[in-house]
Amino acid sequence: MGSGRNEIGELASTDRENDGHTSEPLLIPQQQSAGKEVSSLLEEVLSDTNLSPFRRITRATWIENNILFQLAAPAVIIYLLNNIISMSTQIFCGHLGNLQLAAVSLGNNGIQVFAYGVMLGMGSAVETLCGQAFGAHKYGMLGVYLQRSTLLLMATGIPLTVIYCFSKPILLLLGESSAIASSSALFVYGLIPQIFAYAVNFPIQKFLQAQSIVAPSAYISAATIVVHVPLSWVVIYKLGWGLLGASLMLSFSWWIIVVAQFMYILVSDKCKHTWKGLSIHAFSNLWQFFKLSLASAVMLALETWYYQILVLIAGLLENAEIALDSLSVCMTIAGWAYMISVGFNAAASVRVSNELGAGHPKSAAFSVVIVNLNSLIIAAVLAVVVLLFRHSISYIFTSGTTVSDAVAELSPFLAVSIILNGVQPVLSGVAVGCGWQAFVAYVNVGCYYFIGIPIGVILGFKLDFGVKGIWTGMIGGTLLQTMILLWATFRTNWNAEVEKTQHRLATWDINKEATHMEE
Repeated sequence: MGSGRNEIGELASTDRENDGHTSEPLLIPQQQSAGKEVSSLLEEVLSDTNLSPFRRITRATWIENNILFQLAAPAVIIYLLNNIISMSTQIFCGHLGNLQLAAVSLGNNGIQVFAYGVMLGMGSAVETLCGQAFGAHKYGMLGVYLQRSTLLLMATGIPLTVIYCFSKPILLLLGESSAIASSSALFVYGLIPQIFAYAVNFPIQKFLQAQSIVAPSAYISAATIVVHVPLSWVVIYKLGWGLLGASLMLSFSWWIIVVAQFMYILVSDKCKHTWKGLSIHAFSNLWQFFKLSLASAVMLALETWYYQILVLIAGLLENAEIALDSLSVCMTIAGWAYMISVGFNAAASVRVSNELGAGHPKSAAFSVVIVNLNSLIIAAVLAVVVLLFRHSISYIFTSGTTVSDAVAELSPFLAVSIILNGVQPVLSGVAVGCGWQAFVAYVNVGCYYFIGIPIGVILGFKLDFGVKGIWTGMIGGTLLQTMILLWATFRTNWNAEVEKTQHRLATWDINKEATHMEE
């Protein structure tokens, strides 16, 4: 399996001598000369009974935080920058009027997020397999997994396109007003090219993350914003293309990200062991890969859609325009905070999958604790900031005082959601790293759709608590799901997880999953 410490050290040393950098997980500088992999060092420290428990935990925390923040910080930046791209479009459209703001909110949070959830979920299958294969030094598998996932996601984009084309009747069927549904549909039509950008982007992103290659994607996203913001201003205001022009520009920007990331894979020495060009193996065993991708899609899509359903349900309330506008502001702010947690989600997935693939159960377990604590602390700080600025934060998006007052009333619910989202996405990242997608999918269905949403509907409509009632039900479902995942993670036998990972890798290896490419 190639998970022994000596083999890891030899391979890392060889890579450095050949090309000046390593395909191994990130190294702390002072350890590089010794040729010792940090995760191996972490496992040694955690297993060293000669150290007192305090010194063992202190040293292990220092090592893990060095690895974690080199992964999480660029990942957070990537998700924040990508969110800013969508947010800037929403801000531009919001200043066209309240109807346009409501339409973009419904289009982004009601329809577009449907495709985002499916694509991100299916892409997480690559995250599990690539992360574990990289930890076990099965480098040739990564490029095949990337291509296979891209094929499946491109095929999935076809039925999603049909849904986009019928977005207006779908929104009308869900009870939205004709004016909002028509404007939202116009915006959604321009997002059709974005579907297929997602289909390529998420496999590429997970492929790079599994190798701890995160910073280049952050630079690419930053450069894309520099292009997106001024061009969007020109298209929306100067050319007068309105909602359709805004969404077409958004799709174009996502394709810039995709092309730039793929070009990086082609030219970078860091990917030379994991990308060997197009392979016929991408077309083999698609059914087995699809089943894992489907479980991943169900798991993450149900999470992604959950709070967006809040927006759709709120559209059925009286005075729906104000309800949607205030929720749009709150969901966008929550999205900023959520992107930070998603960055830690990516780091958790990479750390856990790499350590399981390398056969390090103690390191995997310790990584889970550290990443959750860091994410929770940051989320708590952001929640306090939201409460402090609750009366003024909405003016970033709209100048209306009515919307501002509504946002201030919802701020306590927003703060609680931010804190919960400081833990829940990270636990989902742990689940992806371990390959627990099917289990989490069942938990999500029960907590979100059989408990959270029904309670929210009862509180919001039957008991006349409105948006606050709907959001209370949603928070209840998230809290229950988080508690279940905490319980499952606490009870995990990490030695058994290592054995499952080795069995999974051996199964793919027996089926000739690009093993010959490593020779």
